[in-house]
Amino acid sequence: MRSCGIVVEYNPFHNGHRYHVKKARELSNADVIVAVMSGNFLQRGEPAIIDKWSRTNAALQNGVDLVVELPFSWAVQSADYFAKGSVKLLHALGCDALCFGTDGASKFDYADYGRFFLENEAAINRLFHELPIGWSYPEKMAEVVSQLYPKAQDFPPNHILGLSYAKENALYSHPMEIFPLPRKDQGYHDELLVADQFASATGIRQAVFSNEDVSAYVPMETLKDLKETQISWADFWPFLNYQLRADSLASLRKIYQMKEGLEYRLIEQKADSFFDYLQLVGTKRYTQPRIQRLLTYILLQVKESEIKAEQENSMLHILGFSEKGQAYLNKKKKQFTLPVAAKIGQQEKENHFLTYRADQIYQLIHSQEQTIGRFPIRV
Repeated sequence: MRSCGIVVEYNPFHNGHRYHVKKARELSNADVIVAVMSGNFLQRGEPAIIDKWSRTNAALQNGVDLVVELPFSWAVQSADYFAKGSVKLLHALGCDALCFGTDGASKFDYADYGRFFLENEAAINRLFHELPIGWSYPEKMAEVVSQLYPKAQDFPPNHILGLSYAKENALYSHPMEIFPLPRKDQGYHDELLVADQFASATGIRQAVFSNEDVSAYVPMETLKDLKETQISWADFWPFLNYQLRADSLASLRKIYQMKEGLEYRLIEQKADSFFDYLQLVGTKRYTQPRIQRLLTYILLQVKESEIKAEQENSMLHILGFSEKGQAYLNKKKKQFTLPVAAKIGQQEKENHFLTYRADQIYQLIHSQEQTIGRFPIRV
């Protein structure tokens, strides 16, 4: 059974994602589409608008065959760590191919870039660390790649992520075959909803929070879920605000990624809403996703030792599967290089304690979201 892996968040699952699944199957000639999906907190430091089980169901109803959770310790990270964890899980699942959306040049050879990175890693790391401290990760990577690999000309968000997938994939003795899929219609950050076009997840979320109709842009499963639940940072603001006011400076300094005196800025600012607070603490030096990830770490009280411990105990938590996905599991699971968890019990909770903690915090707002003992969704 030939398998193609995709890395997703589905915040929420929309028609563009369904197109991605369809094209991934066609381009890679795959029998099975395997999705590694972020859980209830996402790469840009945001809570998912819909819980992971509902997003899994929407994915399975629209062409995905197997959904595996990307643990919190990999999911809520900058592009390089997010890609590292995602590619690690896809290789552990035995995927033959990798298909990802890109807003870069359609003919860019990601596999060639991956080989280049592998051969020039020392020079790339040296130049990266020579660049000004105040630059963001995307800015540094864009500069490094443009200097050392001039074939890359532009650096929109999904292209940067694609470069990260490529370099991680090249580290394995049997790399997955790469199939980049050029983004169609709306860009990653576009908020405009245009008739007869795919909309971005950003635009759909904005429309949902403004009580606009998004039925033309999402499948019926997502539309039903959005009518029942719409979760955002605003829901968690009281809990975050409490942590910021209750924690001492010494305690904040122990939070993962708390650097360069940011703790002073974070406790000095006061606001009545999360959006207002984000505007106050944001700086030119730190991107909004970087700040949001840090605030997520504060909300969950995440320490660096905990991130490393969970990453070292990676597992394949199965969120759901179709008949094809179940057949793939039965055929291949003895070859998987990480332990498989069909449900979260005591042992899994201890190994993936940050992911479990994230689910517990998410349940403060969405009490129906269940983790312990829940079996995968079957479609």
